[in-house]
Amino acid sequence: MKKVIGLAMLIAMVLLSACGSNNAAGSEGDKEKSEDAAKKETYTIGASQIVEHPSLDAAYEGFQAALREAGLDVEYDFQSAQGDQNNVKPISDNFVADQVDLIFANSTPSALGALQATKDIPIVFTSVTDAVDAGLVSSMDEPGENITGVVDLHPEQIDQTIEFLNKNFAGATIGMLYNAGEQNSVTQIEAVRKAAEGTDLKIEERTVANSAEVQQAANSLVSDIDVFYIITDNTVVSALDSVVGVANEQDIPLIVGEPDSLAKGGFVTFGIDYHTIGYRTGEMAAQILQGEKKPSDFPVEYPPEIQLFINKQAAEEQNVEWNDEWDNTAQFVENE
Repeated sequence: MKKVIGLAMLIAMVLLSACGSNNAAGSEGDKEKSEDAAKKETYTIGASQIVEHPSLDAAYEGFQAALREAGLDVEYDFQSAQGDQNNVKPISDNFVADQVDLIFANSTPSALGALQATKDIPIVFTSVTDAVDAGLVSSMDEPGENITGVVDLHPEQIDQTIEFLNKNFAGATIGMLYNAGEQNSVTQIEAVRKAAEGTDLKIEERTVANSAEVQQAANSLVSDIDVFYIITDNTVVSALDSVVGVANEQDIPLIVGEPDSLAKGGFVTFGIDYHTIGYRTGEMAAQILQGEKKPSDFPVEYPPEIQLFINKQAAEEQNVEWNDEWDNTAQFVENE
């Protein structure tokens, strides 16, 4: 009997030991899972933007969306230069001092400031018109050591805009406003002049130094022009309401550089989707952060496509003679 009791006790002890071992193994497994979760890296991105307006904001939103979908844990330090180029370089210098993992530069001035601040931290840009002409990259195919991105000017965008103007406003004088301190704007103005060669179109230009000068400059053009053409100049676009007001009051058609300006009262644009180019830039950033690629592995990319967009309400307010052909060729945008 004692032997039976002793055997039973031995079996019980073995079973208890096994349970304890399983519990320990389970606890150890839970601990490892917890440690793995804790080990998931958090990346810090410095996001620099020359000014806040709908197109740039859409690009930033697209950038963030791509990183979310990639499953990365990211903390953003967003800084706007508030339209003042003197603020651009200090913003990038602070990113470098804070040792961010990557810089997202959303505009030509922001990208230039970032590149001046660091040759080590990866930089991805968008909302840049001509990366080569601005001095950001040596070529579109081989951008350089620590920088790449997606430009916002499709190669055919300005040519198609001038072709549209020449067809629908033959012999018109085009009024253009821009900040000569923005290299992206200078590049576009030069492209417009070149595209207009061989047509009957004429160009009148006014330059502004800040957004407060935009309305006065627009008014100064009224007696000399037939249409406004506002390129993707950050200074002017940030004060676009002023130009829309003048265009509506004076019955002057307002051609703009992108769909977000169209929704604010522009009449027509051959435009791109800024959310899309921001998203593509975010995809690049995700691969760079995870060590899959370096910035130099990515050629600088163009927007995938352009499309004719028209705001019918703006066309009516600016007394535009409607062309029935537009009903079949354009996508339509309404005022915000």
